[in-house]
Amino acid sequence: MLPDILQLPANQDPNYLVYIITLIVITTGVATTHSSSFEEEFACCSLAPFLFSVFLPASPKGMNGIDFKGEAITFKATTAGILSTLSHCIELMVKREDSWQKRLDKELEKRRRVEDAYKSALSELKKKSHYGGPDYEEGPNSLINEEEFFDAVEAALDRQDKIEEQSEKVRIPRLTPVPPGDAYSVIGTHRFAKQVEDVVQNHMTYSLQDMGGDANWQLVVEEGEMKVYRREVEENGIVLDPLKATHAVKGVTGHELCHYFWDTDVRNDWETTIENFNVVETLSDNAVIVYQTHKRVWPASQRDVLYLSAIRKILATNENDPDTWLVCNFSVDHDNAQPTNRCIRAKINVAMICQTLVSPPEGNKEISRDNVLCKITYVANVNPGGWAPASVLRAVAKREYPKFLKRFTGYVQEKTSGKPILF
Repeated sequence: MLPDILQLPANQDPNYLVYIITLIVITTGVATTHSSSFEEEFACCSLAPFLFSVFLPASPKGMNGIDFKGEAITFKATTAGILSTLSHCIELMVKREDSWQKRLDKELEKRRRVEDAYKSALSELKKKSHYGGPDYEEGPNSLINEEEFFDAVEAALDRQDKIEEQSEKVRIPRLTPVPPGDAYSVIGTHRFAKQVEDVVQNHMTYSLQDMGGDANWQLVVEEGEMKVYRREVEENGIVLDPLKATHAVKGVTGHELCHYFWDTDVRNDWETTIENFNVVETLSDNAVIVYQTHKRVWPASQRDVLYLSAIRKILATNENDPDTWLVCNFSVDHDNAQPTNRCIRAKINVAMICQTLVSPPEGNKEISRDNVLCKITYVANVNPGGWAPASVLRAVAKREYPKFLKRFTGYVQEKTSGKPILF
């Protein structure tokens, strides 16, 4: 049974059906030949009803006057033009879309970088101090945890070390006469004389004791001849760890080491932590009161200290024992150097104790610096005050004390090299 459109009327010319089938074949061929996508096929196929309505005559007699081949060629050219135009339009839209996509990617990348920079700045802001922002500094309500506090202090100390290395290259040598040792053997008559004598005798009694059998002392650093011990002590949350270091230095005497440790004229040559200092009062030829402020190491608060510094020579009671040279620095009060709000006043009790050992030279040769060895005992009891975390203070002490001893002894060796030995 043929479809209605293919049913011939009773009086229809038999060639009419042939014309119709030919038209359908031509139309289908055009669509099949030029359609490369579903959209194009759909467009061509959807034109079929239109073609039937155009090409089918109102009466069968009109069929003989239609040029099907010409109409098919015209339709094929028209369709090809439309498809080419559509293809060009689609290509332009794709390029436009790619352009917008690239711009969008660039904007997203810029936004990501800005967000990262903002987060980084915010993180750094939490670590840095603000003017008038005590919560980001050392204090009872500090917002900085111990790890951040230590990292900041360590970074500041590293910067100071680099500055010190550069300053040592341009250091101007100073010539300071060393007075004879007899001037330091007598007990002074100033108002602090008794206090100085008590401190000296206390150091001679306890500071020179061997720590080998004392379990309370912990060996924290050992570098060659140098050993640093610490005993952990806290009072009201403040670290008061006593520290003791022993060292042996060749080529220098106890007199020379103690002189350079006590002499304020050369203090800045080897002491790199001091911002400024001044002699508040000269009590005698071997005792002075000194006020000094130390460089601030952020986020810790700045410290200052007021102390009496005395140098003494303790004669040996046994002819087989060496004489002992000692410098003691301990905190005192003075009307001309009262505590201020700018600094936290630290309390100290420090001693540099030196004994000179001489090995006899071979034959009748004179004693040279190769025959001289100085044994050093350095003790420090420091109350830093303030609110610095205990772990930070202990870590800084472990780092700084050995560095100080090496720097100071190296300085004295440099200063005395090639000079007459001063016993």
